[in-house]
Amino acid sequence: MKNMKKTIIFLVLILVAGLRFSYSQQSKVINQVVAVVGSKMIMLSDIEDQYAQYVLQGYLKGDTTFKCTLLEDLMFQKLLLNQADLDSVTVTDAQVEADLDTRIAYFSKQLGGEEALIKYHNGKSILEIKAFYRDVIRNMLIQKTMEDKITENIKVTPSDVKKFFNTIPKDSIPKISSELEVGQIVKLPKINDVEKQKAKDKLEAIRERIRKGEDFATLAVLYSEDAVTATKGGEIGLTARGVLDPAFEAAAFKLKPDSVSPVILSAFGYHIIQGIERRGDEVNVRHILITPKVATEDLLKAKLALDSVYALIKADSITFEKAALKYSDDASKVNGGLLVNTATGTSKYEPDELSSSVFFIVDKMKVGEISQPVPMKTDEGKQGYRILYLKSRTEPHLANITDDYDYIQTLALKDKQNDAVKAWIKKKAAATYIHIADEYKNCTFNYSWFKK
Repeated sequence: MKNMKKTIIFLVLILVAGLRFSYSQQSKVINQVVAVVGSKMIMLSDIEDQYAQYVLQGYLKGDTTFKCTLLEDLMFQKLLLNQADLDSVTVTDAQVEADLDTRIAYFSKQLGGEEALIKYHNGKSILEIKAFYRDVIRNMLIQKTMEDKITENIKVTPSDVKKFFNTIPKDSIPKISSELEVGQIVKLPKINDVEKQKAKDKLEAIRERIRKGEDFATLAVLYSEDAVTATKGGEIGLTARGVLDPAFEAAAFKLKPDSVSPVILSAFGYHIIQGIERRGDEVNVRHILITPKVATEDLLKAKLALDSVYALIKADSITFEKAALKYSDDASKVNGGLLVNTATGTSKYEPDELSSSVFFIVDKMKVGEISQPVPMKTDEGKQGYRILYLKSRTEPHLANITDDYDYIQTLALKDKQNDAVKAWIKKKAAATYIHIADEYKNCTFNYSWFKK
């Protein structure tokens, strides 16, 4: 179990090292080389920066011995990179850019938007932030490629899984949280032409007021239905090409400062856009969003349609899964209506991973029960109704081989992979020049770095 925990710590450190939210140039550490692995050096600042991040995030409470763990993880990373050089292992520019885009989008969301990410990086633009992290991400991807090569042929059999589980001390058996599987049948009424025209007419009237001299930003505060930007006068902040809705982006990049676009239709509704500035492949604009509303009578029709579906399921005339495939307007219809947890790629959710609008309904339901049609909104703000279905619910319990085989299989595989990594490090370290500074020679390492 110790080795398994070591692997998990390593993965966490890779994340912190790969895309932390501060520039290492700002470090006040007096730099020096603390270790050399092959042709790769590890600097004191590499350790101190990561240690400071862990302390800042509350993971450590003054445990300076953890610096030895950080050093060993960095030594493993450098050994992977050194071997990648010897084996001519590379990654493509496209892989690096795709990973960068994913991480930038993720951390922007965590911080509250791209503007917050830019502020966190002391006003650096998105392009400058990506430029800073590009080599870091490239090295991370090369490290992962090398580690995948080490473990690519590792597999576990049912007997391996059982043997692994039996080696776990009784007081260390993992506790499994309650998990739920939830399905839905969604009905999203289409917005009729009358409501679309109302939205366009409203924007045309606002645009005319701007043309006559009223301030765009003031009108954005008063009328825009984009809650994120409305309080800032509709300003989105400098944004790189490829991030915005395609129709919105196409219009935004054509605008000169202070010019106003005609009414534009995007996936979110209708906009008018005012140019602020453009810097190469970045643009900053203001916008006013008006989202066409679903007519009350169309919402009622959606509910009545689902009332009929509800009655069919309750009468056992059709299964929930078949009803989802036949009647649902959501992509989950091809998966039997089951919601997919994007964090795990499975249909299982811990209670706090479900949205409150879903959890508060299914929490009162019995397994196998369906709800009456209830109002909903999609992530894009579209209104509709849905029927919810509680397919399964587990109670919190200690893991067991019968109910939690897949989970234990994953742990067993990771443990076996860690053994392979351990053997690889021992073999490669014996053939690689490795040196560490005197102040770290008393560290207790988990892997064999030096011949005994």
